[in-house]
Amino acid sequence: MGNLEGHLLPGIFFLVYSLYYSVLVFLALLRKQRFVKPPPPPREKHERMWCHLGLLEGYIKLICPLISILGELFYPLGVNHLKIIDWEDPHRPFVHKDYWQHITMNSFFMLSGVVDVVSWFCLARHKAHLERAAEALAFYVLMLLMVTHVENKNVLEVRVHLLLLVPTCLLALVLTIEVWIPDQPRLWVLKTWMGLVLSTWLLQTGVLLYAPPSGQPWKSENPEDLAFVTIFFTWHLVLGVAILAVIYGLCSLWHHRCTSFIKGSRDRYQPCPTDPSGELLLKPRAEAALSGGSV
Repeated sequence: MGNLEGHLLPGIFFLVYSLYYSVLVFLALLRKQRFVKPPPPPREKHERMWCHLGLLEGYIKLICPLISILGELFYPLGVNHLKIIDWEDPHRPFVHKDYWQHITMNSFFMLSGVVDVVSWFCLARHKAHLERAAEALAFYVLMLLMVTHVENKNVLEVRVHLLLLVPTCLLALVLTIEVWIPDQPRLWVLKTWMGLVLSTWLLQTGVLLYAPPSGQPWKSENPEDLAFVTIFFTWHLVLGVAILAVIYGLCSLWHHRCTSFIKGSRDRYQPCPTDPSGELLLKPRAEAALSGGSV
């Protein structure tokens, strides 16, 4: 949707998912795991797979783009953008270009969700590289459509969307690398950072184009306005790093507290000594007998 809601909805989705993924990444790093998400259970225990973390992510990837697609087609209420060609015009022109670009973008993210569900639930073995390939394809399609999406737009919209291509391109590149070289902690952190930048800049784009806080629209013919667009984008890069630092601090605090609690519980509850000769078991009884005799 070419309005405020159309930018806020995917922006919020990417932001929530990036925050969630950053927590998984930092906990995996603190625990020195080789994977971000726990592996799926064995095939014979697939009756419990419906609540697995990776499978739930696939369901979310299916539902959120579907909501966005329905909004593109039927929002505001009463409209219908299903028509691609205007058959009433003798020249048969294409119509609703922007809407169908958004629908195509969301459809490929839905495809990524379908691949996740199939990989976790239907296949005999979990195919992580297949999931990364589907995600990379979705971001490559987003890049291609974003390039044509800015055609016939003013300079301001072109600048905003071109900056949006920076995190999108890096995410697609990282996901492509993970198809062949998975489980790289540096790539985990870079992917999380770019996800945060993409989400916050998408939210900023909606506010900047459709609801500026000053009440005055940005002017595409003003060089100062265009310059500050780029300046604000660099601030979003720093904002992503700051968010990651805060999340890492909270995860580190939680991890050390949890580790110390578990260690303390193990120290308090020691197993009963079992010695084949019975000497360790007889010693407390002898001490108790001596103390009883002295009384």
